[in-house]
Amino acid sequence: MAAKEVISTDNAPAAIGPYSQAVKVNGTVFCSGQIPIDPATGEFVAGGVAEQSEQVFKNLIAVLEAAGATLEDVVKTTVFLADMNDFAAMNEVYGRYFSSNKPARATVQAAGLPRGALVEIECIAVV
Repeated sequence: MAAKEVISTDNAPAAIGPYSQAVKVNGTVFCSGQIPIDPATGEFVAGGVAEQSEQVFKNLIAVLEAAGATLEDVVKTTVFLADMNDFAAMNEVYGRYFSSNKPARATVQAAGLPRGALVEIECIAVV
């Protein structure tokens, strides 16, 4: 079996359950879903889905950096929205982070997200 490396950084929110921020195996990084928690305060950022999406990307970037990756290495994302009516606002933020490197993506509405988040994003990167 390939060596599995658990990724952890203080620059993103700590896992709030029995999981890792990310796991790296054979150059592939599997990032757990990030929600809009500011790691400095442990609280959600103020605002709506656009502000929450910005924080989610900051958290994803921190986890990817800890794994030796960047958003340019991302090949797949899954976006979970509490309300699909927030798609346009989330997508505008998403497009700024993936303007040239456009990974495969699924976007789904979830019945509920952790701690009442409006958005959660997970990703897979190859380094």
